[in-house]
Parts: sequence; structure tokens; C-alpha cells
Amino acid sequence: MFTGIISEVGTIRNVTPLGGGIRITVEAPETSAELAVGDSVALNGACQTVVRISSGQFEVESVEETLRKTTLGGFKAGTRVNLELPLRVGDRLGGHIVQGHVDGVGTIAAVNPMKTSTMFEVTIPDQLMRYIIPVGSIAIDGISLTVASAGKQSATVAIIPHTIANTTLSGTGKGDTVNVEVDMIAKYIENLTVKDPKRSLNSDLLRSWGYQT
Repeated sequence: MFTGIISEVGTIRNVTPLGGGIRITVEAPETSAELAVGDSVALNGACQTVVRISSGQFEVESVEETLRKTTLGGFKAGTRVNLELPLRVGDRLGGHIVQGHVDGVGTIAAVNPMKTSTMFEVTIPDQLMRYIIPVGSIAIDGISLTVASAGKQSATVAIIPHTIANTTLSGTGKGDTVNVEVDMIAKYIENLTVKDPKRSLNSDLLRSWGYQT
């Protein structure tokens, strides 16, 4: 479990084919110092398991499913990557609840500088747009962001200078692909109210739980 607050921007040092997946070596002195083999860490919002630690570096193995759903397959030496350690019980939830389970890949459609912020418009896969609402939460490359507006096929977020300076967004431009994770709560609500009519959330079910409706 993560919160979408990036702790360090690391650099990919090596990508090695591994069967149908890849082994990724990340240089990140601060993050590496906190990790042990078997720990979880988020790379651009994708939760991965650490398989090796060396001086100032760590390694993870990304399998076929991860490469299919995320941008990790496009990593190469020199790529900068947002890093976040898992949330500890009792830590501040500075962003929102982020699982590190990327739902799909979006594309930067436009970058519009404003006086005090920069507006990033991100084209979102059709099947994810129903989970996105204005002033709701979304994770873009692992960064917890607030949706400023939502269209039929895209969401726009307003990025403050601090976030741009301390994440990979400083080098992200139109046409670049990004990992997208929508709000987990929205998916659970859909599952309760839409997918299975026999256990849909309705007034009768709420009354059976003791709620006054």
C-alpha cells in the first residue's frame, strides 16, 4: 500500500531480459538504504518486489503481466523513475490510498503552463474513465494527484512547481506514456452496486445491516 507521495527519483542503470520479463537495476541511494530483499517498492506507481540490493542500487524483476499493463517495458539505461516506499502503519496519508496496481497506460495529450501551475491533460483508456471525477484522486506514474477536470476520454490535473521539480514530470511531455491507477474506492463501489444485482448496495441491504433508510 502506498500514498502517492514520491520519496526519490531514481535512475535506471540496467535492463536485462529474463524469460518473458525483465530484471531492472535502479540507482537510488536513499531508497536502497531503506530496502531489504523481499520488500515492496513502487516504480512509477507499479509495485515491485526487491530481489537484490547493492551499494546505492536495488533490483526488481518485472513479469509479463506487469509489462503488459505498465510502461516498465519501455525502461532503458538512463530513464528516470519515481520511487516510493510502502506506507507504514501510523504514517501520514499525504496523498490517497494507492495500491501500486496499475490499471492502464495513459498518454500525455497536452502540457499547458499557467502562472502558478502546469496543467497536464492525460488521455485515459476508455474502460477507466468511469472511475474518474473532478476533484477526485488519481495516480499518474505513482504520483497522487487531484483531477481538475474530466472529459470523455481524458483527465486534466494541475501540477504545482514543487511536484514537477521533485518527480519525473519535469521531463514528461506531450506524447509520453504514463501509468494510471484510478481510485480503488470507486472500483469497490462499482462492484457492490453494478456487477452483481443479487448483492447490490440498496436500501434493503442497508436496512439488513442496521442502517436507517
